Amino acid sequence: MSARRAIFVAPFDELSDVRVLAELAAGAEAAGWDGFFVWDHLLYSAPVRELADPWIALAAIALATERVRIGPMVTPIPRRRPHQLARETVTVDRLSGGRLVLGVGLGGNGHGEFDAERFGEVEDMRARAVLLDDGLERLAAYWDGEFEPRPLQRPRIPVWVGSRWPNRRPLRRASRWDGLFPVDLPGPEGLAELVADVMELRDDGEPFDVAVGIAPGEDPEPWADAGATWCLTGFGKQPRRADVEAAIAAL
Repeated sequence: MSARRAIFVAPFDELSDVRVLAELAAGAEAAGWDGFFVWDHLLYSAPVRELADPWIALAAIALATERVRIGPMVTPIPRRRPHQLARETVTVDRLSGGRLVLGVGLGGNGHGEFDAERFGEVEDMRARAVLLDDGLERLAAYWDGEFEPRPLQRPRIPVWVGSRWPNRRPLRRASRWDGLFPVDLPGPEGLAELVADVMELRDDGEPFDVAVGIAPGEDPEPWADAGATWCLTGFGKQPRRADVEAAIAAL
């Protein structure tokens, strides 16, 4: 079965206007795409200058669409407060009619987002891994009734765990949740290895998503054959509206 298709954009520079993002998402839905996802960054290195908040953007996208799956790919939970994130995720899930997917990860410090002196964030990767796992458990508890209202989706908002090739450690974390979003893959053969590894760790028989990023115009079928259930067409760190519109029309 072919993978579902989504648009995947950085809300940077030309696309930092959330009204533009909402218009693109509505266009993607009308053209038959299955999802519309956004990057989640606080800072980014030059030449990027302007960034939009992903949750404000997702709220606008939710109101502009009715069918497509939406979400951040990925939110670095170690720099977010789980109780605040619980409110944001539930609000967007309910606003969208139960269409939110939460991508999560450790986050990287290549752009200074985890600068301890500037922002008071935790720079150590192992400490961030603990914060990620603890944050996910707290989110699940808030969603499960510690906070009201609860998400529309049951048993919970789907959680896709980010990983970076060839690291296998995140696979164990992903196996406890609902999906995997690996980056820097060498090709479909690398994805097939990860899918086999993560499926060995799962024994509940529940659905499990595997999402990959692809370039505009790239054939998704080799990735679907390797186990991808979602192919996210991305446009890099300085996306242009015209390029996104062209990709949307080419589905």
